[in-house]
Amino acid sequence: MSGKRILVVSYSYSHQTRNLLKKMIIGLEESGADVTWERLISEQELRFPIGTIPSTILMMFQTFLRKRFPVKPVDEKIFTEWDLIVIAGPTWSYNPSGVVLSFLDRDGERLFSGQEVLPLISCRGYWRVHFWGLKSLLKKCGSLTVADPIVFKHPTAEPWNTIGVFLKLAGKMPERGKGWFRKFYPKYGHSRKQIETACEVGRILGRELNAGKQAAELSFETPIPTERI
Repeated sequence: MSGKRILVVSYSYSHQTRNLLKKMIIGLEESGADVTWERLISEQELRFPIGTIPSTILMMFQTFLRKRFPVKPVDEKIFTEWDLIVIAGPTWSYNPSGVVLSFLDRDGERLFSGQEVLPLISCRGYWRVHFWGLKSLLKKCGSLTVADPIVFKHPTAEPWNTIGVFLKLAGKMPERGKGWFRKFYPKYGHSRKQIETACEVGRILGRELNAGKQAAELSFETPIPTERI
């Protein structure tokens, strides 16, 4: 019996989503899944870090209003039937990224109509509005089912996480400093433990799909690990 055919569609701004998916896809393939990975690329160069505090504030305001960033054409081969489509990306000011939103506007109905979809979200912690908005858009595209998301949260505690991410986007290096702030913000993004957890998530997802379960029957909101480096 051939493995499940899974399409992964993703956008990764600072490589955090990409790092998770690399491991998750290894786990899926170890379970026998046939995985195709389509990476979305913005037509506009989106610099990381943004570089200045005013530019960061402007970007945060625009993404809060769900500004779209046009996306380059994707491979025509993805427009077919799949056993599951994973759509993955970061949370931008409580919303899916403008690149993912642009992709949904242009290709969403064509790709997702009649399909089962599983979101994967990389975020500081505020993912629910992102998921509710994404789910609504996928339903408008005709998705058959939208499963509860796989959620990976940056492990640093608040308010240091939000402050650290803002400084990082503004071109600072808060995790590399020698001051007191580094004690509370030792690393930007996901931990090594979370990256390895993504591989196990892939194995479990592939195994459960092979056993006949639907993604909507599973729960993959990952806990915040204690390891931060």
